[in-house]
Amino acid sequence: MTDLNLAAARTIVDAAAAYAQDKGLKPLGIVVLDARGSVRAAITQDGGSLKRYEMAYGKANGAIALGLGTRTVFNYPEARRFFLSAAHTVTGPAIFFPGGVLVRDGDGALVGAVGISGDVSDNDEAAAMAGIEAAGFVGDPGA
Repeated sequence: MTDLNLAAARTIVDAAAAYAQDKGLKPLGIVVLDARGSVRAAITQDGGSLKRYEMAYGKANGAIALGLGTRTVFNYPEARRFFLSAAHTVTGPAIFFPGGVLVRDGDGALVGAVGISGDVSDNDEAAAMAGIEAAGFVGDPGA
């Protein structure tokens, strides 16, 4: 297993931010957590709104807490909404919209999560995937 060290976390942040700039996305909040859920790197791009960091953190934290990319949880049927309420209660801040992507090493082991918020959720997720791939990891956004 490869650890998600500080250098890799910075690469993820920088590559995701560059992706956002290249694609003309709105300013993003970007948070990288390791497998324990500790923040390894985080930024809010210039012009980002006040709570972008918290939104990005909520996506990353929700993904790492449940071991699922947030797209999976977002697509849960209505009957599972009570589960989401309970999950939020025990995991702390958790936002279950696309943009919370698990980070896996080449063997599939979980090494962390990236949360991005600032543009539409699909673009947030695409920026996370670009950052993760740039650092040599595999992104798992869910299905």
